[in-house]
Amino acid sequence: MTSSGNDTAPAGQPAALDPAQLAALCDIVSPMAIRVAATLRLPDLLADGPVPVARLADASGTDPEALVRLLRLLTAKGLFTEPEPGTFATTAAAGFLTSEHPARMRDWLDLDGVGRMDLAYAGLLDAVRTGTPVYERIVGRPVWADAAQDPGFGAAFDGLMETMAAHWAPAVTAAHDWSGVTHVVDVGGSTGSLLLNLLAERPALRGTLVELPVTAVRARERIAASDVRERCAVREGSFFDPLPEGADRYVLAHVLHNWGDEDAVRILRRCAEAAGPTGRVLVVERLLGDEAAGYPDATVDLSMLVTFGGRERTPDHYGELAGRAGLVHATTRPLGSGASLVEYVAAGRAA
Repeated sequence: MTSSGNDTAPAGQPAALDPAQLAALCDIVSPMAIRVAATLRLPDLLADGPVPVARLADASGTDPEALVRLLRLLTAKGLFTEPEPGTFATTAAAGFLTSEHPARMRDWLDLDGVGRMDLAYAGLLDAVRTGTPVYERIVGRPVWADAAQDPGFGAAFDGLMETMAAHWAPAVTAAHDWSGVTHVVDVGGSTGSLLLNLLAERPALRGTLVELPVTAVRARERIAASDVRERCAVREGSFFDPLPEGADRYVLAHVLHNWGDEDAVRILRRCAEAAGPTGRVLVVERLLGDEAAGYPDATVDLSMLVTFGGRERTPDHYGELAGRAGLVHATTRPLGSGASLVEYVAAGRAA
């Protein structure tokens, strides 16, 4: 494609966009159409070969004429083909959207599951004007209430957290010095992925998972089926309430970015209170640089705003919040994939 403007740009600046490229960036139809196809499991239904639209509509519970219109749009985008009129098949690209694909992209896009959070972007204008989340206005209740009251959404959310934790939990286990540690509390640790990995690698450790009641039920089931069940307890509760006291480490893994500054300080303060003068607080988060954020970090940051009212932060920003909670920075260890393990100790204690 040829640019209508200059093809080069000053160092450090993106190349100029031509009108067609800008129009592609503005497209809202294709992203929603792909999400609808994933939600309806159309790639799954077409996985064994071409299917006439009448049969596909019956299997997906859709209107045949409306389904044809959706499929023809996505055929033009390269996700499906129409080998003969009214019969559709998948392309290799659609294979990424099947339920069995290990990337689990379909789960992220499923509008009946975690993909529901993307609907909050319909309120982005209000979020930018007010600086507050808009998920409740769009969906009808805050995210955490939605997960607690809708079992399907809650299970889908917990399931994706398990998938994500499978990537970063081993790195946390490897990055920290656990010598001399006997008890770890995972605060808001979903269904226990980090503790399961950590306790499996460190037989001398015992762990406590603190989670809200609905997720705690799923966590107990998962932990009961593990080899570390005798060393892992689950306590129902909120990280805004007092936490189990006296453990050596309190872990907040991808928790604080879901919350605004005042709530993040409250969470850190609860951890500091429970840890006392000798315990340590470990925070696992993406850390922004001082320069402008790249696209992945900026995308997550904006999603935190519209959905939860949270944000991604720089190391100094986290340090300021920790200081307000009575903690000081001890160490930072990069984990890969943009996340870091940041260790805090009680103010006045040597690192």
